[in-house]
Amino acid sequence: MDETPVDAGASRAPVRRRGREPGGPRSHRFKVSFNDAEMAIVQEAADRENQAFAAWVGEVSLAVATERVVPVSPDAKKVLQELIQTRGQLRRVGNSLSQVTSTLNAEDEMTEARIKAVLALVDETVRRVDEATLQVMRERRPRS
Repeated sequence: MDETPVDAGASRAPVRRRGREPGGPRSHRFKVSFNDAEMAIVQEAADRENQAFAAWVGEVSLAVATERVVPVSPDAKKVLQELIQTRGQLRRVGNSLSQVTSTLNAEDEMTEARIKAVLALVDETVRRVDEATLQVMRERRPRS
C-alpha cells in the first residue's frame, strides 16, 4: 500500500478568522505599517492566538478602543504579577505566624509583646504591598 506523505501543516489547527459582526459588513479598510521587528512581534501574537494577522489586529484594536482591555507595558505587567504573588505569600506567612504564635504562646516560650511585634510587621508589609498593587492597577486604568 502506498502511503501519502503527511503534510506538516495539516496537523495544525486552521487559523481562526474574526467572525461576522451583527452591525453589518466591514467596509472600512486602512493600512497599518510596521517595521520588521514590530511585524515579527505582532505576527507572533496573532500566531499565539491562532488568528489571522488582520483578524488579530482588528480584534485587539477594538478591545482597546472599547476599554475591554487596557494596554500595559510588559514591565508593568511583570511588576503587577510579582506584587500579586507576593501579596498571596505574605498572607500565607501571616496565617502561619498566627498558628505558630498560638502554639508558642500556649507553651509560654515567647512573650506576647514579641509575638505582637512580629505580627504587626507582617501586617504592615501586607498593607504596603496592597497599596503598591492598587497603585499599579490604578495606573493601568484609562485616564478620563
